[in-house]
Amino acid sequence: MEYRLGVGEEPTTIQGGTGVLLLHPSTAVTDRVDTEFLVDDTDQFLVISTRTTAREVWQKLEFYDVDEDRASIIDAISVERGYSRRQSEDVTYLSSPSDIGGLLTHVESFLTSNEGKRRISLDSVTELGYYAGEQQALEAVSSLLGLLEEHDAVGLFHLATGVHDEGLIDEYRRLFDVIIELDDDGEIEVHLGD
Repeated sequence: MEYRLGVGEEPTTIQGGTGVLLLHPSTAVTDRVDTEFLVDDTDQFLVISTRTTAREVWQKLEFYDVDEDRASIIDAISVERGYSRRQSEDVTYLSSPSDIGGLLTHVESFLTSNEGKRRISLDSVTELGYYAGEQQALEAVSSLLGLLEEHDAVGLFHLATGVHDEGLIDEYRRLFDVIIELDDDGEIEVHLGD
């Protein structure tokens, strides 16, 4: 199955099973890139948030005029921060942002219970590494890429470049066929693999 990438100036398609790495400065606002990726050519999408609460994700979707009826959210941070949680069939709360087993289980459930074109966004890999450890985050991303391939879905993975050493960033680069680089001025470069 082919998907429109939906990000960047040039119309680009990617194959189902493709993971897209979004490299950005830690100060950059990634919401525009994230919502462009989620809104285009999609039947259902899942936002995995290790950085913001489900309420903040809903606000972002509303601000960028994304169809919330197609959205599901995994909120990994609210329990950790002691925030109140409004239960909903569209929101899953993890016990902590380091609960990688729970995260993978819920992503697989989303992919198996929805049909058509499905997208996921992990915002962010950097925060996942902070809470769960860098190696565990790398392994989790690899497992998520395997799920995308198995279910013919696509995903966007946020990684803040200024936080990680070059060796680790290179390890992430090697996992992905498509890399989007966002600079401080909001300029976007899309790099497609061979």
